[in-house]
Amino acid sequence: MTETRTPRHCPALFIAAPASGQGKTTVTAALARMHSRLGRKVRVFKSGPDFLDPQIHAVASAAAVYNVDLGMCGEDDIARRLYDAAGEADLILVEGVMGLYDGSPSGADIACRFGLPVMAVIDARAMAQTFGALAHGLATYRAGLPFAGVLANHVGSPRHAGMLEASLPDGMRWFGALMRDADAALPERHLGLMQAAEIEDLDARLDRLADSLAQTGAADLPPAVAFTAAPAVPVAPVLAGHTVAVARDAAYGFIYPANLDSLRALGAELAFFSPLAGDGLPACDAVWLPGGYPELHGERLAANRGFWQALHAHVDAGRPVLAECGGMMSLFETVVDKAGEAHVFGGLLPGRAVMQKRLAALGLQIADLPEGRLAGHTFHYSKSETPLQPLVQAHTPDGREGEAIYRRARLTASYVHLYFPSNPEAVGRLFARADGLR
Repeated sequence: MTETRTPRHCPALFIAAPASGQGKTTVTAALARMHSRLGRKVRVFKSGPDFLDPQIHAVASAAAVYNVDLGMCGEDDIARRLYDAAGEADLILVEGVMGLYDGSPSGADIACRFGLPVMAVIDARAMAQTFGALAHGLATYRAGLPFAGVLANHVGSPRHAGMLEASLPDGMRWFGALMRDADAALPERHLGLMQAAEIEDLDARLDRLADSLAQTGAADLPPAVAFTAAPAVPVAPVLAGHTVAVARDAAYGFIYPANLDSLRALGAELAFFSPLAGDGLPACDAVWLPGGYPELHGERLAANRGFWQALHAHVDAGRPVLAECGGMMSLFETVVDKAGEAHVFGGLLPGRAVMQKRLAALGLQIADLPEGRLAGHTFHYSKSETPLQPLVQAHTPDGREGEAIYRRARLTASYVHLYFPSNPEAVGRLFARADGLR
């Protein structure tokens, strides 16, 4: 029987909504910045396999943001991360995904499993008393949901806010209202919000949001939640003596902090570099090309021929490379952007990637690699065209066929974003040199 550690107590909120696009990320970031300015240590988590929202929250809270997804991460992984955060934080915020009850498992499942009080964010544009009906439905649809209250977003005036508050059922907490403010809105592109590093005035926007939220009374801490977890299972440092080069810039920015933690726990030394800035490939034993937006930077990436030549030599020498989604796209001979322009890329894989007008794939994936089973997800607007035969085909949790996973020597490439903590031992085998330790 696994021993459970003594519970830790910390105020916490789960920020949910009736649907996507209601402003969960904006409100979560505003809460994180507001409480941080009050001198509180805030730890933010993101429900779902998202890369972009966590970047915003990391700036708002000045701390790394981890994902909590019952499908991809698993219950034990989430419990340990929340437990660790409760030991150092004054407030834990968890942003939901889509609508509160959407998906299986849903945000409501996370809130119920970990006892997280739910604050619903509702976009109140073109709405008055129906606001109360929506809030009532969210609070009562599932028996036992720890519902904390509601916050109105995109409110037109103080009078409008008063109407919304008056519409709430008796006893339901009013967390306040965020007024419409185009100057504070977070800019977006086809995969969601822009990456935090690309928003030059992000801090100013966050401060403006926090100023607005501070006037609503939302600065009061929510109730404390008791967090418990079993001790983490030790990971053998099988990558000790290995250097893993990690591409990290605006073209390759989709990186889970938990993945970096896993590589370090495996003993690897990480060498970050920017192909977009013209960096060459660092001296390394393995390479990780994460997802991102290579199609937006085709000309600059294509011009870094020294990097591509070094990567060719690395693969020809039988050394490991993991290329995920945008990382895989950039290994094809060409990438065709949304304007129809073709860019010459790495040429390590035959074929091309072509951007589509609509989302091409979305959802959780299970990859049964020779090194072991890994969980992950896929989310992309491009399609690949290649004569390569897949090494294996990923599949969804319910058994449907998923993404193709390609392999050339020790190069592994697919649209799947792998979650390394789902199987650190398999990750160790994926990145290890063929000759093992020096």
